[in-house]
Amino acid sequence: MTDTAPERVNGHTAPQVSLLKFAPAPDAAPLPEPPAPAVEDKPRRRRVRVDLLRRVVVEARTHDAYRAAVRHGSYLAGGTRILTRRAWDARTTALHARMMRAAEAAGNEELVRQWEQRAYAYRLARHKRRMDLLQMALNAPKAIASAALGTGSVLLALGVMLAIYNHDLTDVLTPINALVELVGWVAFIAGVVWEPLLYSLPVMAVASAWAVGRQRQTAPTWALPGDPEQRDVVPDEGAILRALGNLGIAPLNRAIKEGWQPRWVQPTTRSGNGWHTQLQLPMGVTVEMIAGKKSVLAHNLLRKPVEVWPTEPPKQPGVLDLWVADQGSLSGAVPPWPLLTEGTTDYFKGVPVAVSQRGEAIIGKLMAANWMVGGIMGSGKSSLVIALLLGAILDPLVIVEAYVMAYNTDYDPLKPRLRRLVKGDDDEDIEAALNALRSLRDEVTERGKLLEELGEGATKVTRELALKDPRMRPKVVVFDECHELFMHKEYGKEAAELAIKVMKKARKTAITLVWVTVSPTADSLPRDVTRNTSHRVAFAVGDHVANDGLLGSGRHKAGITATTLIPGEDVGTAVTVGFSGKPFEVVRAHYVARDPDKGIDEVTPVVERAMALYEGTGPVEEPTFEPVDPLADVAAVLGDAPRMLTQEVLHRLAERRPDAYREWGPVDLKKALEPYGAEPYKSGGKSTVARDRVHDAILERLAEDADDEGGDDM
Repeated sequence: MTDTAPERVNGHTAPQVSLLKFAPAPDAAPLPEPPAPAVEDKPRRRRVRVDLLRRVVVEARTHDAYRAAVRHGSYLAGGTRILTRRAWDARTTALHARMMRAAEAAGNEELVRQWEQRAYAYRLARHKRRMDLLQMALNAPKAIASAALGTGSVLLALGVMLAIYNHDLTDVLTPINALVELVGWVAFIAGVVWEPLLYSLPVMAVASAWAVGRQRQTAPTWALPGDPEQRDVVPDEGAILRALGNLGIAPLNRAIKEGWQPRWVQPTTRSGNGWHTQLQLPMGVTVEMIAGKKSVLAHNLLRKPVEVWPTEPPKQPGVLDLWVADQGSLSGAVPPWPLLTEGTTDYFKGVPVAVSQRGEAIIGKLMAANWMVGGIMGSGKSSLVIALLLGAILDPLVIVEAYVMAYNTDYDPLKPRLRRLVKGDDDEDIEAALNALRSLRDEVTERGKLLEELGEGATKVTRELALKDPRMRPKVVVFDECHELFMHKEYGKEAAELAIKVMKKARKTAITLVWVTVSPTADSLPRDVTRNTSHRVAFAVGDHVANDGLLGSGRHKAGITATTLIPGEDVGTAVTVGFSGKPFEVVRAHYVARDPDKGIDEVTPVVERAMALYEGTGPVEEPTFEPVDPLADVAAVLGDAPRMLTQEVLHRLAERRPDAYREWGPVDLKKALEPYGAEPYKSGGKSTVARDRVHDAILERLAEDADDEGGDDM
């Protein structure tokens, strides 16, 4: 085989190459080695391809047509999955098994047994249905034959009677012919309708699956209509579910993925300056888990943490009670103190001290109550305490003493009306506070003996007794910066023992103790002092230890926490326990201004009015300030009527106290009576209030007050 002939390429003669072997000429230079493959370029090219693919996906996500296709396809797929799961759960014990696994994981053996019993009952009922169907199939031929024979006999008898009447033998078969013709018409109509119905069934099934998927929002967030990051300010059911679904709680995410449909115990409704809702959480998800993600939940609802309060109702375990305040509801002005220019008070009925986030008046109870007020410096503690004391001194029967273990001027304007004011943190000042506790210990004992001497009818001090006997006059004693007293090396232990003894006996004897501190810790506040305090107020605190030191053990974990209050911003805002039937209240203290540098002094005129009442001659005037008590007012407007329509109750309440009830609606009345179990109910399709329920609630409240007072002596 010969070499190939030379070829010309671009005017040049190409070198001859043998087809059998290649051998370079002896004098020819060696050919350069081919370059090694650039191994390091492969990852770079892979990254380029991945970045390009990611960019394509992101750009596709922003395209309306692509998002619509993904959205509606996800609706269809998700709806089909949900409907399939529902059908499977309805036909099997899969739901029972799932609930048993969740209960077993939660360690709830009683609930596991309950679901086992339900599963057994379901299987038993299913077996019975199947046996009934089998028996029906066995009996079907006989039943059909009996029915045909009976129907034929009836038709033949009718035909005979018709033939006799018409004297025509052919009429014997007329009823049978009519039935045959009717069957023919039914078959014709069914034939006309059946084919379109048969073709429309798949369309209806697809539409149903799509509707379920759309309702449950099974599409990815980025594929939803509009801006996927756009969130509604109004926390409706959809917004709340989206917020809960983005908390990062694994059991909740799994329940949502499996098609969990929440049961709304209380649909989202307007409540004062915010929104209120209640929903039952799925198995394996606790309210504490939600409360632990409070900051994220608030972010998802476009709120500050202090504006979102997830708690668990005392009588509804497993239910999330969520209250969401309006945006910025804590930044507006607090309404003026109601007694700023006129009015007198009654120690035994309480005084106004704050407003809740819902805009409701918060009445500070004095009789049978003790107070614990704490928070960091500048958080607004003095505002609430001063409002409380100003309300107390507007009752001329009340005696007030203040022991301030620091040098400040907060109580100086009240000095004319105070029986005693001690200021300072020297040993003699601390000793004066200790002597006050010793005197109170003796006084509660003396008042207890006086009550015993008055007989069985006098179980506690009343206004009538205080008017008759000056020794029974109500007394309010404030210990500000009380941590200085309890942490004193020499007096601290005795002070703690005296404080506990006085608090356990003081409620029946019309003596109120108010403890104020900036250091609410286990060392600065004896635990038994906190336990025996009925009204606890926590302004901005630094950590959960201080929070639980004021509000009670475990409150922070349960979501009742003041750690989310921002010092210097949420001044005057506090989390309180014991002010109502609710587990807690977020309040904003009334501010009675006093700033000598700016020439503002609203405190002194109130003190002057109080002095005029205290020093006045003649009988003591009846108090003009009446706290709102919806339970008592509803009982009054019901009168002797066994029941009354809710609208009629609201109308009469507005007539009774227009200032308090003019703006009330059915929802307001329900929320006011619900904590007592006396809320309206449906009777004949109409919302009705029952007198018996209201009276039972009043008796129960009186019994609880009696139990609380009796418990102090233990």
